[in-house]
Amino acid sequence: MLKSLGRHPMVLNAIGSMLAGYLLAVRKTSSLVVDPPDFYEKVLPDLPMIVAMWHGQHFLMPFARPDGWDVRAMISRSADGEINAIAARKLGLGLIRASGAQKAHQVTKRGGMRGFIEAMRALREGGTVALTADVPKGPARVAGLGIVQLAKHSGRPIVPMAFATSRHIDLNSWDKASINLPFSRAALAIGDMIHVDADAGEEALEVARKKVEDGLNEATERAYRLVKAR
Repeated sequence: MLKSLGRHPMVLNAIGSMLAGYLLAVRKTSSLVVDPPDFYEKVLPDLPMIVAMWHGQHFLMPFARPDGWDVRAMISRSADGEINAIAARKLGLGLIRASGAQKAHQVTKRGGMRGFIEAMRALREGGTVALTADVPKGPARVAGLGIVQLAKHSGRPIVPMAFATSRHIDLNSWDKASINLPFSRAALAIGDMIHVDADAGEEALEVARKKVEDGLNEATERAYRLVKAR
């Protein structure tokens, strides 16, 4: 009974709303630097784009969205995903409800193919799509092929992004999640664009996948350096 109550829409909505309020409080009480500072002006000709992030480092990513930008986040259909989706919606993001999978039989269950189609449609409509590059449930910080396949078929660039705060709690979870705390120094680090050719074969896709992985790791390390240096 307690398990079913925990999945009740009213309970999930309440938790998602509290999460949104908490994240907003973290952002409002934290000073933020964006690196590079001129990224948003320079990227305008390349919109829409595909934003890549790591699981567990994604909680403040709604605040990477400039006012007026159409950004749609891909979030799983699990109970935890529902909480994240409610919070993301309240913080101004559009939603694509799906997630990737390591094994073929999980793709349908998690809505992977439908999510891919919705992401393609969103990009065609001019919306930027944000998604985690690593696939639940691990290994953490190993990029899957889904994001580079999306770049290949849409023709849109992938941009690695990482948010960090000076005050945080690191959890012992599969995704090495960090809970951002209020009254922090915050940094948004943005990596170089990654393009995937429309005719990319297996070898080229693997090269692109590794670029995404390396780009996200570099952005994450830079974000944490920035908050420590200030």
